[in-house]
Amino acid sequence: MPKVRTKDILEKFKLELISGEEGINRPITMSDISRPGIEMAGYFEFYPAERIQFLGMTELSFFAELSQREKVSRMERLCTDITPAIIITRGLEVPPELIEASERESVPVLRTNMKTTRFSSRLTNYLESKLAPTTAVHGVLVDVYGIGVLITGKSGVGKSETALELVKRGHRLVADDCVEIRQEDQDTLIGTSPELIEHLLEIRGLGIINVMTLFGAGAVRSNKRITLVINLELWDPKKQYDRLGLDEEKMKIIDTDVTKLTVPVRPGRNLAVIIEVAAMNYRLKRMGVNAAQQFTERLSDVIEEADHDHDHEHEDM
Repeated sequence: MPKVRTKDILEKFKLELISGEEGINRPITMSDISRPGIEMAGYFEFYPAERIQFLGMTELSFFAELSQREKVSRMERLCTDITPAIIITRGLEVPPELIEASERESVPVLRTNMKTTRFSSRLTNYLESKLAPTTAVHGVLVDVYGIGVLITGKSGVGKSETALELVKRGHRLVADDCVEIRQEDQDTLIGTSPELIEHLLEIRGLGIINVMTLFGAGAVRSNKRITLVINLELWDPKKQYDRLGLDEEKMKIIDTDVTKLTVPVRPGRNLAVIIEVAAMNYRLKRMGVNAAQQFTERLSDVIEEADHDHDHEHEDM
């Protein structure tokens, strides 16, 4: 099932449909955009036909110089059965040769008043977020001190209760129970809540509570980058837990590795405080690799200086 069709961008960017309406349901499979300048000059060897094609001032003013026969032939080759759309920018006039070819091949020709580069970057951003790989994870996502913490663990271990405590302590809920995740770029995971359960927390014994109405708009966020996974598991006396925090476990979500900590749950442990400290500690580590290095460098400078002074004393004697 295609995630984006030509009609989606027509509606999203309020474009004008000029011709080729039959192809309005064509799938858009990539966020890359093509400006077919070299194709206008007759070179179709590497024509990326499956991309959206942009015709701006440069392409159309060159096109105007061509002979009638060339005009017809170029536009015919531009309109293929897999081209999702040809977009004319700057509100420029659409060449009749393009309208004819697009009607024949059912390639939608759309028009915008925006400039080519500006519209191109807006469209690319939109398509990248729409076409990004996605997944859903069972867990709770909370923004703790600016760190997106995904709390995972078996049913009944206390994920939602811990999230409630964190919200009470001033942190923000993104999603409870089901977290929708999309991967942007190579290594950025953005978590959101399914619309149906946005702002809601389900607490055993209390039922469903609306965090937004109880704690205000500052207690929720619509999306957050996930940087830390905290897995809650019931305390197992036979298992060795990492006491020093030296072992960095990773968890793979889509194609991205995220730091994962396992926190054992026992009655009387305040998980919210543990998660706050874990988030702060993670921030320090992220900021502090250089701090440790700078400290080592400063220390060796001081030692060198001391040695240097010591040598001078010997020379003076």
